[in-house]
Amino acid sequence: MAEKPRGQLQVQAPREVLVERGRFYHRSHGPDGAFEIAPDIEAEDPGAYDPLAAARLMAAALRAEAPDLVLTGLQSDDLGYGQTGPILAELLGLPHATLIMEVEKLDSGIRVKRELEDGWFQHVEMPLPALLAIQSGISRLRYATLMGIKKAKTKEVKRLTPAELSGDAPVASIRLERVYLPERAKHTQLFEGNAKEAAARLVEKLRFEARVI
Repeated sequence: MAEKPRGQLQVQAPREVLVERGRFYHRSHGPDGAFEIAPDIEAEDPGAYDPLAAARLMAAALRAEAPDLVLTGLQSDDLGYGQTGPILAELLGLPHATLIMEVEKLDSGIRVKRELEDGWFQHVEMPLPALLAIQSGISRLRYATLMGIKKAKTKEVKRLTPAELSGDAPVASIRLERVYLPERAKHTQLFEGNAKEAAARLVEKLRFEARVI
């Protein structure tokens, strides 16, 4: 996108995401600058970065920029909530779409291609400004050019804290109680009566309890 005319591109991410290697990678691929949000809480606490808390911080940083288009990932690699993008769009009052595989600029806004189930796709026209949650397969990763690598060292990275954005540290709205593997157990049930009665009971169980027929 940074290579398209008439536009500026900014990268924004929480501090634990925009680490030094990632910061340099993004800057070397063409953006005009970056924001680094450094929370006052430990990154080891997953509940501190729930979608609502993260979206509130990003929304506070983005309002001053008044962007025409906000791009987010679909979901994180660790908790995988998949809600930060839609919540951020709601906080900013922007129309949004998820699972985006392609973006086309139109005179009236943009036209996006959404990935659906079973190999289906949906094409939607949207006005700008808007927010898009991008699917990972939208494009191939590419190597930075030598010129991009040189320019990356001179590009600005603004460092923001929750105190500067909202005056308070993010408050988690989700409490993570436990992470565990599902327990595996076998359960056998015998149906009494003749074959016809047992078959009727089995069909009833499969239909209303197992919900497989």
